[in-house]
Amino acid sequence: MLFVTEASDSTPKSLSDRLPPSVISLGYRLVFRKRRIPEGVFPIENLIGTGLEVGGPSLFFKHSFPVYRSAARVDGLNFAGVTMWEGSIRDGDPYSCAGQELGTQFLGEATSLSMFPEQSFDFVLSCHSLEHVANPLKALAEWKRVVRPGGHLVLALPNKSANFDHRRPTTSMEHLLADFDAGVGEDDLTHLAEILELHDLKRDKAAGTHEEFAQRSRSNFVNRGLHHHIFDLDLLREVFRFLNVEEVAGHSSYYDHLIVGKA
Repeated sequence: MLFVTEASDSTPKSLSDRLPPSVISLGYRLVFRKRRIPEGVFPIENLIGTGLEVGGPSLFFKHSFPVYRSAARVDGLNFAGVTMWEGSIRDGDPYSCAGQELGTQFLGEATSLSMFPEQSFDFVLSCHSLEHVANPLKALAEWKRVVRPGGHLVLALPNKSANFDHRRPTTSMEHLLADFDAGVGEDDLTHLAEILELHDLKRDKAAGTHEEFAQRSRSNFVNRGLHHHIFDLDLLREVFRFLNVEEVAGHSSYYDHLIVGKA
């Protein structure tokens, strides 16, 4: 069986180097057919304005929950000019997904969107990205800041059942609040010991051996490969209540948790 890493939306470059394109393409088709969000969960035509995607681009928003199809424009934000998922990118480049040009590429931290004024966007998107952020409440507060009143936060996070995190416990809201209050930075490695013990490398072929994975993980500030926290839909609902964001849709599948909130 082919495991597309963490049921993700872009194959890490290390996995792309090991598998032929035909195999990767087949894996995507199989996974995204199963990841399609049922009609009626949330009317995508509500997301017709200008958005920002943090940590994309994402085939999830192209195929499974096709926001790209309805949006007038989607800009992208990534933490660095070279990542495991996108390869080399530059600030100001076109932001595109699978040949579809969406907007402009920006570089910056998910927890600090200082390049954008308040209420700059109609919505913010994030797919399988928030779990890579050490201080998710700080990030989400920033994402809410740049959304216009009545705009939306659209978050898709991995369901641990389908990926290498299936042995790890779900994070508590108390833990997220403690990280927020302490001002935890993106260089945090609090969860490294737990990850090295419980990460299922059989479901993460791109990570290599335990030693290779451990070495990469210790340099997480550079590569951002770690899943700091494990989310489920109940935790995401607690997060929205803390941020005073109204939940307007929620859905869980074997692969993903999707939650949509109104700012």
